[in-house]
Order: sequence, then C-alpha cells, then structure tokens
Amino acid sequence: MDIQPDDEFVTVLMTAPGGGVAEAIAQTLVTERLAACANVVRDVVSLYRWEGEVRRDSEELIILKTTADGLAPLESRALELHPYDVPEVIALPIRGGHGAYLDWIRDEVG
Repeated sequence: MDIQPDDEFVTVLMTAPGGGVAEAIAQTLVTERLAACANVVRDVVSLYRWEGEVRRDSEELIILKTTADGLAPLESRALELHPYDVPEVIALPIRGGHGAYLDWIRDEVG
C-alpha cells in the first residue's frame, strides 16, 4: 500500500436528521463536486447540550472526503442545505492514505 502523508485532504463529519435529509445533502455535495465521496451512517444516537438542557436525538452521520481547498466551498454549501440552526461541520486532516485513493479525491473535487 502506498501511504502518503499529506495535509491536502480532509474528512468532514456532519450530522443531519434522517428521513432522506442526510442523503440529500450528501448527494448534492458529491454531485456539485464539493466532495469526492460521502458515506451516510444511519441510526446514530446523539447526546448533546442545547439551550440549557441535555438532549438525545436519532440522527445520521455524513462522512465526506474532500480537499483542503474544497473545504470552504463545501462548508458554505452544506450550511445552505442543512436544516439545523447550528449544524455540525467538523474537518479532520487526512494525514496519510492510499496514494491512488488520494489522487482520486483530488480528481473528483472541483
């Protein structure tokens, strides 16, 4: 396996409601070439503090792969599409990976 350390790529984590909302957001971001790939993980239980109380919700987790340069446009578009007042959009640097996969991300974004 060809492992390449690189800060050129990021993984973005975003939660969203179910019922097709998460998948619609993911589909749009990939279709518009803001992400190379999106995984939608269903049945995520989220516990969080909001407006002074601890809440529990069933959500879906969207895992997106994009480039560092593509992060700002992805975030901007995701915020337009997302129904939450304060959606989770967290970017984690990809510190290494299979070279051909990273090349594929680069080719698909933008």
